[in-house]
Amino acid sequence: MLKQLSVIENIVFRKLVGCQTIVDANLSLQEAMKIGFIGGGRLAFALANGFISAGLAKPDEITASVHPSDLASAEAFKGLGATAIFENKPVVEKSEVVIVSVKPDVVGPVLREVKDLQASKNKLFISVAMGVSTSSIEKALPPEARVIRVMPNTPALVKQGAAAFSRGSRATADDAKLTTELFKAVGTCDEVPEYQMNAVTALSGSGPAYVYMLIESLADGGVRCGLPRDLALRLATQTTLGAASMLKNGGHPAAMKDNVTSPAGSTAEGTYHLEQNGFRSAIIGAVMAAANRCKVVNETLNK
Repeated sequence: MLKQLSVIENIVFRKLVGCQTIVDANLSLQEAMKIGFIGGGRLAFALANGFISAGLAKPDEITASVHPSDLASAEAFKGLGATAIFENKPVVEKSEVVIVSVKPDVVGPVLREVKDLQASKNKLFISVAMGVSTSSIEKALPPEARVIRVMPNTPALVKQGAAAFSRGSRATADDAKLTTELFKAVGTCDEVPEYQMNAVTALSGSGPAYVYMLIESLADGGVRCGLPRDLALRLATQTTLGAASMLKNGGHPAAMKDNVTSPAGSTAEGTYHLEQNGFRSAIIGAVMAAANRCKVVNETLNK
């Protein structure tokens, strides 16, 4: 007798044989995994596009609810071949995995809207809303629902994101594997205990803003030294990309810095100036300040 396939096995099976249905233990047809989005903004679109590109879902298996005034997002999802609607309940009814991608203060109301649906039971809900704890999400859903909280970041829009997730009390190992598989379609994905999510938000969630400030400052320095603005920005951007790529190959940033720094050279003079002006402590302090702010926001949202 054939065993019932898990969601993970289902995905792998479909990717190998390219079919939309599998046969369960009772020899009945089970539809391939369907993904729903409550909230259809830019991040939701980026995730959907990534899932499709990675072969984790087919366009007609994706449904997103968007605000009636957000016709641009509706058209964007339709452009993928997905379905865009203006109601949340059908998203849950049509999907096996529901990704909650709305503003943090809206999470509670939209989940309470679908709480009483039979379809909400025994379903995996993945929240990408900043600061909303798994316990708060679980309280807004049926007792049987499983919850995972993910903190992605904006580079997911170009499939270079860095995400971390935490399991709720009823989420399974298979749910964690599925979440990892999904978010690796748009970057990297790591599991962390939930108490570390404030630090994750402050580092990788807010981190792109710090990097943009660094790139802008590098370009401004180039302009100050006589470079045209467009060239300075292009050089600063590519330098940042290249340096990050070298670190991905396993190097330590301190060793990489030393490799660039010649005795009494220009780089040594530049890094000395940064040290004199508290460059490291400013970055560390920014992450700590952002983490503290996350804590305050979390306490407000999860009362």
